[in-house]
Amino acid sequence: MNIQEVIVVEGKDDTVAVKRAIGADTIETNGSAVSFRTLEQIAHAFEKRGVIVFTDPDYPGRRIRAIIEEHVPGVKHAFLEKNRTLAPNGKGLGIEHATDEDIREALAAVYTRRDAGAMWQPTLTDLLEHRLTAHPAARLRRERLGDLLKIGYTNAKGLQKRLRMFGITAQQFEEAVRTLDQEEEHD
Repeated sequence: MNIQEVIVVEGKDDTVAVKRAIGADTIETNGSAVSFRTLEQIAHAFEKRGVIVFTDPDYPGRRIRAIIEEHVPGVKHAFLEKNRTLAPNGKGLGIEHATDEDIREALAAVYTRRDAGAMWQPTLTDLLEHRLTAHPAARLRRERLGDLLKIGYTNAKGLQKRLRMFGITAQQFEEAVRTLDQEEEHD
């Protein structure tokens, strides 16, 4: 796999995992308090080669994504589900615990923010109709939908934002929901 973009990760252990899996260049944020200097580096890398943000599937990782997206709009995002980032001892999670195959798969499914004028605008009604909010199974359905679309887990309000941010089309959304419904039928 040949990645031209610079991959933004949280720390040194994540860099080791990414380099082991694909040999790409990285920028480390050194935690969720992303410095102005690091944001400048990310912006420069974005202009020169492009950037893929690849942070842990937890609150600090989501916070880092939001900070970077705010300062460098248009970066690409890669996600791994929590169950693919758990430490072998079960105490902790992070990109550094993912297998090489999982890292390659996540980076192969990168999303880019598209022109806002052409994007589908998901509504609360869309989420209600598909039991993604105000339903006993909504949290589990959003979690699985995030896995299927490779956009990560978030609450209902965050899901609307993420669907827009990653340019998920109505067709992609409907196909993922159909898959989700079929999986539930077989359980």
